[in-house]
Amino acid sequence: MKRETFFLKVVVILLAMPVLTMCIFLLPWIISDASVSDWEYAYLVYPISISMYASTIPFFIALYQAYQLLSYIDKNEAFSELSVRALRKIKFCAIAIGVLYVVTMPFFYLIGEKDDAPGVILIGLVLAFTPIVIAVFAAVLQKLFKNAIAIKSENDLTV
Repeated sequence: MKRETFFLKVVVILLAMPVLTMCIFLLPWIISDASVSDWEYAYLVYPISISMYASTIPFFIALYQAYQLLSYIDKNEAFSELSVRALRKIKFCAIAIGVLYVVTMPFFYLIGEKDDAPGVILIGLVLAFTPIVIAVFAAVLQKLFKNAIAIKSENDLTV
């Protein structure tokens, strides 16, 4: 394993830890706290929590694909069709996460309106648009890798 990719693989694994911890400890606590509270609008927490749990599936798929992409780089197969497929899966996972949070935005808005906390809406916007930025970045890399593969295959055919 190369030193450069080893660090990035550790970072990918470390990115999974807080999300897993959040799913195991924080979200159940928020849901249980909302269910026993006397806050009039506690029911608005449930769709957001469901969306957060649903978004972990594409998140972990994308992390696995990023790990695979780093493995391809280790094997000197960075500019291969496998890398392009991994980037495409990362792009679709990021789009799925973004769509989940865009669909959940009305609930963030309602909580912000009812609780008079505009910061909640800002949190929802960050959660919605960060994956979209990642999807755009993955799409650009995917296109770049496709072009590099085409140039590489053209050079391989040149005598």
